Amino acid sequence: MAALTPVSTAPVSAPVRTARRPRYWRGAVLTVAGLYFLTPLVSSFVFTVQVPGQGLTVAAYSGILSADGFTESLFLSLSLAAATIALALLLVVPALVAVRLGPPRLRAVVEIVCMLPLVVPPIALVTGIATVLRWGPDHFSRTPLYQTFLAVQNESFPVVLVLAYTVLALPFVHRSLDAGLRAVDVPTLVEAARNCGAGRLYVILRVILPNLRSSLAGASFLTLALVLGEYTVASLLGFRPFAVWIVSVSGAEARMSVAVSLLSLLITWVLLLALSRAGSGPSAPAPDSAPAAVAAAPASGSAPAPAAGPVTTTPAAAPTPVPGKE
Repeated sequence: MAALTPVSTAPVSAPVRTARRPRYWRGAVLTVAGLYFLTPLVSSFVFTVQVPGQGLTVAAYSGILSADGFTESLFLSLSLAAATIALALLLVVPALVAVRLGPPRLRAVVEIVCMLPLVVPPIALVTGIATVLRWGPDHFSRTPLYQTFLAVQNESFPVVLVLAYTVLALPFVHRSLDAGLRAVDVPTLVEAARNCGAGRLYVILRVILPNLRSSLAGASFLTLALVLGEYTVASLLGFRPFAVWIVSVSGAEARMSVAVSLLSLLITWVLLLALSRAGSGPSAPAPDSAPAAVAAAPASGSAPAPAAGPVTTTPAAAPTPVPGKE
């Protein structure tokens, strides 16, 4: 018979923690980065409030709201940004979910298609759009498509800019959402929801999207920053959103244009904070909270949970030898 090996109950010594030496290079990098980003902003602010021979003045900021075209251009850019975010998410989210559930070979195809706007320059894209817009009315003047070509170029809300901005935003939206989907087991979630009787739309809206809240917020912010700062496409197509308006007033009101640029940065930061707050979900429970909750609330009809305490193991008694079979 094998003898029982006693289990050692000696306490395990804690690892020795070495004192961390201060890393001064982190502070140096943060200082250089802060100076790199803050110096132009401070210089621009000083340029807007200090006039030679007049001293400090806030005339550049007080005249922004009353400037001709400021409210219209800002509202147009925000409307275009909202429509672009909605259209980009409506296209990319179902496509990436379908790719996750479909053959893996489709992932490379979708990624290449979404990355093409990084290869094609915006000037080439807007040249092709302008060519189509000039060619369409001449060839479709006697068809219902003629009114469509006119409607997408409406100056109050140019849909053609929404389409162009959606194409330009595809790489950023795809990267953000793809990173979020890589951290989620999409096939398991979809299969579990479908086994419970949920439809496809319900699965996307109530199961997939809540797990992509931070990725959706990141994609929305990148698209918003792209639309607010885009100049080439809107200028060459003859529209006047916020970025084009800033350039147009820079010749006559240099200080006001710089002040508006600083204001646009402030608006972007505020919207970033709003999107980050919207993308942050409720805090996850602590790792030990779930077992504690299960132990504290046992299911009905089950035996009560044993009291907490040290678990002792009693060695089994040796078998009694049978005469004649030792």
